[in-house]
Amino acid sequence: MINKPRDITDLPNLSDSQGRVGPVRSRMPIYVDLLPPCNNACPAGENIQEWLRLVKAGEDEAAWIELVKNNPFPAIHGRVCYHPCQTACNRVELDGAIEIHSVERYLGDMAIERGWSFAKPRFSSGQKVLVIGAGPSGLSAAYHLALRGHTVEIRDSAELPGGMMRYGIPEYRLPRDVMEAEIARVVDLGVTIVNNYTVTDLLEEQAEGGFDAVFVAIGAHLSKRVDIPNMDASRMLDAVTFLRNVASGDRQDLTGKKVAVYGGGNTAMDAARVARRLGADDSIIIYRRTEEQMPAHQVEKEEAVAEGVQMNWLRTITSGGEDDLTVEIMELDENGKARGTGRFEKLDVDTVILALGQETDSNFLRKIPGMTFEHDVLRVDPKTLMTDVPGIFAGGDAVPSERTVTIGVGHGKKAARTIDAWLNHRQPTNRPKHDMATFDTLNVWYFGDSMSATQPELDPRTRIADFGEILGGVTTEQARSEAYRCLSCGNCMECDGCLGACPEEAVIKLGKGLRYRYDYEKCTGCASCFEQCPVHAIEMISESAR
Repeated sequence: MINKPRDITDLPNLSDSQGRVGPVRSRMPIYVDLLPPCNNACPAGENIQEWLRLVKAGEDEAAWIELVKNNPFPAIHGRVCYHPCQTACNRVELDGAIEIHSVERYLGDMAIERGWSFAKPRFSSGQKVLVIGAGPSGLSAAYHLALRGHTVEIRDSAELPGGMMRYGIPEYRLPRDVMEAEIARVVDLGVTIVNNYTVTDLLEEQAEGGFDAVFVAIGAHLSKRVDIPNMDASRMLDAVTFLRNVASGDRQDLTGKKVAVYGGGNTAMDAARVARRLGADDSIIIYRRTEEQMPAHQVEKEEAVAEGVQMNWLRTITSGGEDDLTVEIMELDENGKARGTGRFEKLDVDTVILALGQETDSNFLRKIPGMTFEHDVLRVDPKTLMTDVPGIFAGGDAVPSERTVTIGVGHGKKAARTIDAWLNHRQPTNRPKHDMATFDTLNVWYFGDSMSATQPELDPRTRIADFGEILGGVTTEQARSEAYRCLSCGNCMECDGCLGACPEEAVIKLGKGLRYRYDYEKCTGCASCFEQCPVHAIEMISESAR
């Protein structure tokens, strides 16, 4: 029916028509559903706009159920995701992005507090899938596969599940009880996790276990190394091992020490901040490029500086001494690349932590005939995440991608969908996306200014004394207020504006949650409804398109 929300791709757009209508209607309004930029930007594929709507309506459990359709870890993501959804949020242009991550954390924490659980699968497919790695990507794939009725077993070499969420992200960002509560829900679905288990022959494991498919989700747990001339090896650590040891309870006393962290990514920031918590008097980042070129996220840099971490841009270590480092001062050439200047300076340093990037330990996969690699990661079909070996899929840090928890979780969901299709001998369906609802298409006069919710934060001078969580959660009132700030970009929010604007009473309200339809016998195509719709849920099209 023409009154149903529809995609507007390829329809002639007459919204810029001037004036009123003539004796014969040449254009007509239709209700449409456009793609909100927050949903489009989410690597986990969450329907953010919908669960915000449910929070706004006071339906928190329904909002959580909607959220975990795509992402089983809202309490984790509400803490560690770098929220590209907020960067994309149209409200940035008005008075600041909606604090989506704080509302997501609110729902995740409430679910833990109230004991909400996942709905169990209603049937068993009789098929088995082996997942290698119990990090965010592997756990996400296991969750989505289990919901589809498959028997899933995860095998992981670490002592406990979580991958880099447990062994790479410090507790002050992600409390372990929160992580364990959300992993426990996945186990409750019937997923088996076997820890302290190192896979050496994947094809043999698959055959002996009778697994119909495999998802490889190994993390990047190996630090890249560099030789520093005259540097005593006892004074040099790698960041991944350092953070892993701290997460495992081995907290080296660095009281009074001067620590240099060599690198500019998020792992470098975490290592420098952890060193401060272990008592280091000085914690210094040494990075060979500029601040703008650092791969670390802005919030990580800002929090590190607030905690007393010093930043040395355009510096590279050339050699070590008994209690110092020699660094060369760098400069950018005409192409923006760092080059040496031949000028040097000394830094008093007791310990150096290398944070120059991580690699996956993929040697056990190189024995498989036909498996193809791109540097240290697996080559996969980007549409299906299947490797060159049929039935073996891969995602997260094991494939070419940005290495974040949210991207890993998104890969797990995508892999589960394509594995399920492959097991059932069908092609995975890829629905085309709707057109984007951009800021310039909205009528923002409808929305007043409002301040976003602020999460409570520990003072930087005191929080470095221990590993307690830095950020607190928002209250129910704040979560509701934040959800009310959502502009519902491109999707009807039943404001009744079209109903009130129509001079011909051609708009018919269908009831709460059912939106509206047009009576085209009465509609003259005047576009009053379109012109006032605050969220661009109405489009004017040519009469001939009816």
